[in-house]
Amino acid sequence: MRKSTIVLVSLLLLFHPGAHARDAGDAPAPIAGLDAHVEAVRKRFDVPGIAVAVVKDGEVVLVRGYGVRETGKPEPVDGDTLFAIASITKGFTSAALSILADEGKLSLDDRVIDHLPWFRMADAYVTREMRVRDLLVHRSGLGLGAGDLLFWPPTQYATREVVERLAHVPISGGFRERYAYDNVLYAVAQLVIEEVSGQAYADFVQQRLFAPVGMHASRINSDALRPSDRNVASGHARPGFEGAPVPVPRMAWANNSAAGGIYSSARDMAQWMRVQLAGGVLSGEGDSATRLFSEKRQREMWSLVTPITIRPPAVPELAAATPQFYGYGEAWSVSDYRGRKLVWHTGGWPGMVSRLTLVPELGLGVVVLTSQEVGAAFNAVTMQVLDAYVGAPPTDWIAAYAAAVEKARGGADDDWQKHLAARDATSKPSLPLRGYAATYRDPWYGDVVVAEGRKGLEMRFSKTPQLAGTLEHWQHDTFIVRWHDRALNADAFVDFSLDHDGKVREVRMEAVSPLTDFSFDFHDLRLVPVAGK
Repeated sequence: MRKSTIVLVSLLLLFHPGAHARDAGDAPAPIAGLDAHVEAVRKRFDVPGIAVAVVKDGEVVLVRGYGVRETGKPEPVDGDTLFAIASITKGFTSAALSILADEGKLSLDDRVIDHLPWFRMADAYVTREMRVRDLLVHRSGLGLGAGDLLFWPPTQYATREVVERLAHVPISGGFRERYAYDNVLYAVAQLVIEEVSGQAYADFVQQRLFAPVGMHASRINSDALRPSDRNVASGHARPGFEGAPVPVPRMAWANNSAAGGIYSSARDMAQWMRVQLAGGVLSGEGDSATRLFSEKRQREMWSLVTPITIRPPAVPELAAATPQFYGYGEAWSVSDYRGRKLVWHTGGWPGMVSRLTLVPELGLGVVVLTSQEVGAAFNAVTMQVLDAYVGAPPTDWIAAYAAAVEKARGGADDDWQKHLAARDATSKPSLPLRGYAATYRDPWYGDVVVAEGRKGLEMRFSKTPQLAGTLEHWQHDTFIVRWHDRALNADAFVDFSLDHDGKVREVRMEAVSPLTDFSFDFHDLRLVPVAGK
């Protein structure tokens, strides 16, 4: 899940001459001005392409594309352009488990070890008591994003290897004690689905969810995109959090598809929202209705399980968006806006962030898919649509979210200045560079290699090709790793601790910038030298 406030306003985005809304048809009266609003959002937050769909009372009332699929190229975004929806995928994983529960093949109250006897967490009690529902609701005791480096950026581990390594991922809180967002337990859910159904996760979702819902263009992971799938958006990021957004390579979570692997379009997501708002009904009414999942399972998916602390708004301009209640259900966030319940989820991916929001009381759904790492954009569009249908007084959501972005960036700048002030730039490493070169091993991630290169020390994560970079001396026995892929925006401090004989005892890491995505969970690593390597 990517951070949603990584953005600066730039004047460098070049709009394609035909960047107006695509997909013919007038917008319904409440959102008649939405096209202009979305274009203003694109301009303010430098988003090359946005796709939007709105559902109301069982009808798809708007499907539109804005901008271009990739900056510098003319191909336009439309309602059929595929985007990585990232963690919005989690709702599909929850629905898959619900289908299996309706069929009596499992219960959400089953213990995970009932289906995966080999499953282990770092605590024996948690292993024994972990239920299938616990895989979905972010209350396991794992820290924020713990274990994500097992698949983010893409690794060479298989799904079962990812889950087996959970036995060594540190638990930082009490079981069911508090909310802490994780992705890794969805890999466990994926294996439960596969074990119970006898199908690969991708096949199950394609056949049991996409096909009946009518999501014919959607795919599981970018590696499932076909040669005929040419209408695909490119993600964009700002290397070093600066400058104009640039295209980034596609990424696939083949070893944790259930957490965030789906590619979909605004048009397909509109069909998903219709089924959700219909309570799982695909067609028909009453006892003769054809259902995707039962009404009982829908209620449980949308019921708050894990409370989330409500914090003051980042800036006063966002006070109106502050909920009265907030929590997480079975793969859905649950909160309220102006007295109405919201069921929603965001998704973050390298270069793409999105949001899907349902207002069940109003029969309203809106999905916003974007091709830049700036959650302010999808929020500004979403809130404009919500206000139109709840009859809220006008709010300048673009200005409000821009203020939040600027505050976040200012906080990151202040944090960096504190590091600079504390640095002893005249200090030298305790050891010659070859003294730091070794293979280091973490119990859950595996091996990380530090070696001498032509320009100094280099670091390479053995199972993660993208995590390769150069170590720059910071002070004393601390270095900063500068990843060769600058669009990762994940440079990290690397602290070498020496023993009494002057040899490296342990290596710890921590992201340099508070804007770095939490999935780069370097701080959970405990790297020690491997004898003989």
